[in-house]
Amino acid sequence: MRIVIAPDSFKGSLSAFEVARAIEKGVKRIVPDCETVLLPLSDGGEGLVESLVEATGGTYHEYQVKGPLGDPVWAKLGLLGDGTTAVIEMAQASGLTLVPPRRRNPLVTTTYGTGELIRHALDLGCTHLVIGIGGSATNDGGMGMAQALGARFLDAAGNELGSGGAELARLAAIDISGLDPRLGRARIEVACDVDNPLTGPTGASHIYGPQKGATPEMVTQLDAALGNYARVIRKDLGKDVERVPGAGAAGGLGAGLMAILNGMLVSGIQLVLNVLNFTDVVEQAEVVFTGEGKFDAQSAYGKVPVGIARVCRGLGIPVIVLAGTVTLDSEALHEEGITASFSILNQPMSLKEAMARTAALVEFQAAQVMRLWMHR
Repeated sequence: MRIVIAPDSFKGSLSAFEVARAIEKGVKRIVPDCETVLLPLSDGGEGLVESLVEATGGTYHEYQVKGPLGDPVWAKLGLLGDGTTAVIEMAQASGLTLVPPRRRNPLVTTTYGTGELIRHALDLGCTHLVIGIGGSATNDGGMGMAQALGARFLDAAGNELGSGGAELARLAAIDISGLDPRLGRARIEVACDVDNPLTGPTGASHIYGPQKGATPEMVTQLDAALGNYARVIRKDLGKDVERVPGAGAAGGLGAGLMAILNGMLVSGIQLVLNVLNFTDVVEQAEVVFTGEGKFDAQSAYGKVPVGIARVCRGLGIPVIVLAGTVTLDSEALHEEGITASFSILNQPMSLKEAMARTAALVEFQAAQVMRLWMHR
């Protein structure tokens, strides 16, 4: 019996790898001699590097780069088992968790460190870059990222701009003649599961600015600055990315990656499944276990369990979801290929207690489901 175990992380308590191990322990309690294939996954956000490195036998590479506020931070990228693909989480270098709440200010935060990680990936000889852009602290449209790679952003007097989203209001010209030439030989895929445009009421500044520390006045300022950025991109680069779905992801980093690095925005979970050749891995499985912290109707939008289920549905393979919370509206997801879903909670408990006991709870519930499976 071959069982594929492919969960996402339970954020705040267990990594995807730890969840997979806990499910495996529960399964093997009941069927000790079954073959288990562990494939911890990510939808393109937290855990993307670990997921792809562990699944492909790759390696981690850590570098000191410029953090969101300009202070040095340590960030790692992954070199996958093929030796030519690098995976980067922008949050490692430019993430919101790197900025204390009292210092959060998207007028000044920069994606420069993310650009440095891209440069380090090129130094490793990579020609395929996979970039996850969730969890940003920034609203600079990817200007800092591009500056780190040799692009110049100039004001009307020809002076180079500084850091942060506010500077884009002064932008008059973009010069990419000094951009790292190795980028022209690289294929860049960007894991993005939001469809926000760059500007406007559903754009980067209005939707995500407040969680990054922006006041209402700052949101208006940042939105106008990104509008100016889009105009200069059209003028100097001949590209119109302002209304492209996903351009507003990560404070406009989506727009910058498309316009300046020719990056392609794709569904995070689909990108991950493609890189891992998931269809080939799963086609001989009898059942697939997956999971995430909360399983609800929103899981249909680019989350790991439903991404897996859509593949397995076409192969006729059952998919079991284990989650901290399973809401009533998740019932509709059976149409996506989910066979059944189970909460790991076995008694009333606080969130704090549940998070402290997640591994044991996952293992216990996996064993119960497997016991039922063997007697079906």
